[in-house]
Amino acid sequence: MATWSARRPWRGVAVWLAFVVLSLAVGTAVGTHQATADDYRTGEAGRAERMAAQGHLDHEPVEQVLISARSGPLDRAAADAAVRDITVRMRALPEVKRVAPAVRSADGGTLRVEVTMKGTDAEDKKYVAPLAAQTAAAQRAHPALRVEETGSPSISVGVDTQRDNDLALSEAITLPITLLTLLAVFGSAVMVAVPLVLALTSIAAAVGMSMIVSHLLPDAGVGMNVIILMGMAVGVDYTLFYLKREREERARSGGRIGPEALVELAAATSGRAIVASGLAVVVSTATLYLATDIVFSSLATCTIIVVLAAVLSSLTALPALLVVIVRRAERRAARRAERRAAKGATRRAAKDHAGAGRVWTALLRPASRRPALTLCVSVLLMLGLAAPALGMQLRVLNKDSMSREIPALRAYDRLTTAFPELRIQHQVVVQAPVDRSAEVTRALRELERRTERDPLFAHRIRPVLRTSADHRIHTLYLAVPYKLSSPEALASLDRLRKDYLPHTVGTVAGAQFAVTGDVPHDTDYLAHQDEKLPLVVGMLLLLTFVMTALVFRSLVLGLIGVVLNLLSAAAAFGLVVVFFQHGLASTLFGFDPAATNAIGSRVPLFLFVILFGLSMDYQVFVVSRIREAALAGVPTRQAVLQGTVTSAKVVTSAAAVMVTVFATFMLLHLAEMKQIGFSLAVAVLLDAFVIRVMILPAALTLLGRATWWPSRGMRRAQERGAAAGNVPLQAVGSP
Repeated sequence: MATWSARRPWRGVAVWLAFVVLSLAVGTAVGTHQATADDYRTGEAGRAERMAAQGHLDHEPVEQVLISARSGPLDRAAADAAVRDITVRMRALPEVKRVAPAVRSADGGTLRVEVTMKGTDAEDKKYVAPLAAQTAAAQRAHPALRVEETGSPSISVGVDTQRDNDLALSEAITLPITLLTLLAVFGSAVMVAVPLVLALTSIAAAVGMSMIVSHLLPDAGVGMNVIILMGMAVGVDYTLFYLKREREERARSGGRIGPEALVELAAATSGRAIVASGLAVVVSTATLYLATDIVFSSLATCTIIVVLAAVLSSLTALPALLVVIVRRAERRAARRAERRAAKGATRRAAKDHAGAGRVWTALLRPASRRPALTLCVSVLLMLGLAAPALGMQLRVLNKDSMSREIPALRAYDRLTTAFPELRIQHQVVVQAPVDRSAEVTRALRELERRTERDPLFAHRIRPVLRTSADHRIHTLYLAVPYKLSSPEALASLDRLRKDYLPHTVGTVAGAQFAVTGDVPHDTDYLAHQDEKLPLVVGMLLLLTFVMTALVFRSLVLGLIGVVLNLLSAAAAFGLVVVFFQHGLASTLFGFDPAATNAIGSRVPLFLFVILFGLSMDYQVFVVSRIREAALAGVPTRQAVLQGTVTSAKVVTSAAAVMVTVFATFMLLHLAEMKQIGFSLAVAVLLDAFVIRVMILPAALTLLGRATWWPSRGMRRAQERGAAAGNVPLQAVGSP
């Protein structure tokens, strides 16, 4: 593919651009199919939601309008006038189903008006804007009071808006920093433009393709974040690997090889490594589908699409652009008759390469001269960083951990302070034969009486009992006056499921029951994830081993790849626990403490899979250069030094770009995105500067020829090199 593009450069560019435009056009035409509420259902909570849906007793979307004094006591007459105004305004809206009478808080300082919208929770966000407009109008009409709106629908809209603003900020920071990094690597504005253009077009193609694929695998709303995050990282990385190899071959040839041949050389070496690396990322990421979770499936789908797009761009547009750039440079040099200057530039490039080689040779000296000591110290360092991960506490990050810069969340805090009984609602759903309807009702009333005597449940709000039209489905809402993540909230659910329900509804013959709500959903989601974790991790380790062994034809390298990736991921987990769970991020970076007292439940599994894929990037690229030298007959210990030195600069440059992209996600407001960005950034740094500079060279140096077992081709190549009198093993690292 690369050769075809190099020999027909404009066709190669046209093919890639046509693919990008076609992907975007088709994707825009078909739109994105968003995941529905049914796609998120897991465990007992999911079963309860399905039963409620069968009886058309789904949770209704509700907004609360709060009326309170800006300072001092509440003026009751003014507050009552505001309530009447809000009631009239809301009842006039076609999106509103009903407006409840105002309720006063226990201290009398706040009034709330409950507004129930039409439709279901899945449709609630599109109804928020008209309600918010009327609330704003009421606020203008009553400036002496604070009139505000909150509820799950308006909070969801606020989170979506904040996410969009965060992504725009991330892009605004990432692009210029990436530009400066590439400029430092290449020193040429033209060469800098190539990685950025290909990364951005890969992202554009992936956006279009993800829209199309969403009709087979629904999008959970995280696709754009992942496409931008991974697209910039791997898109620039793959292009960087290719460009650096082409420049090396050009400097080595001294102008004696044409641009097409140079590109073919780069394709046969770095191009193969890019394809192998991309496929490794795809295979490792695909293990997320085994979690049978819509969010993980969406993350996997978007990651796979953008990685494949980046690989495709490196095989089509990149070779073509390189040929065009080199041809133009040659014509310009010929017109200006600056052959000597061109040779001088070549000598300077060779000199710069040699200078970089000396630096990395010095950095690699510990691994080559004292491999056992270097290996032990480096592994102990990584294990020390990983140790805090043993105390990792996972939690579904909910309203309690979201940014309070969202107005609806600030109003939510005031709502739950004035009306703590609105913090949590457990929805008990019972399905039973029609002739058992009266018996089920009595059992639910008995359940209500038991909770009235329990301090874990709220007593200021009466439980709401609803029955379906066919009398087969019954629901009872029980309020809990504690925060979502509190021990009391979990205890109330545990008592409800294990004690109250079996002794009330559980005594009704033929009745099926389940509990849902925010706390049950979070609890069941964590249990589901824990159940799937061994399967995902086991398959990931197996596939990583198989992929590495197949790419390098070595079982030893397959095992080393798994161990090094585990070290890198474990160290990243340890650091994220220290910074976020133990609160160091709040001290150093001023992060909201609410976002830093636990690790998001989805973070470890997503990071584990993605880090394995990204680590394969460096593993494939570095070991490919080592293997290339070893196949040429260079003794393994010397090939390790030579291959690592020649790949070191591009690996560190790629790492710098990746770290920049990932670090910008720490500026986002969503706690999970902060944790993901931080973890990926530190993992890439450790992988590039500890794993690839210390641990991998030291391990391969100690293993020597055993590194390539059981490859017969490598054994024959090494024997031919030894017979030809290549540098002896003991010469490695000597002055």
